[in-house]
Amino acid sequence: TLPGSQPARVRRERRGGKVVTVITGLDPRASDLPGMLEQLRSAFGAGGTIKNGAIELQGDHRDALIERRRALGYPAKAAGG
Repeated sequence: TLPGSQPARVRRERRGGKVVTVITGLDPRASDLPGMLEQLRSAFGAGGTIKNGAIELQGDHRDALIERRRALGYPAKAAGG
């Protein structure tokens, strides 16, 4: 799948008083989600996981994530609050 055909949605969620950044809308078969997660964890110095085809990263990294994805040629939009 081409990068332009995977419009990611990046949103923040509060869980137990902590903020989690969630990336949805990626095709798990076309994307290397584990590889992408490792890159993001390293780049932001944060923990993270993959749940139900979504990448969850600890902390508020929404704006930086959107800029990073756009720089790599992937469309990304902020979603939620």
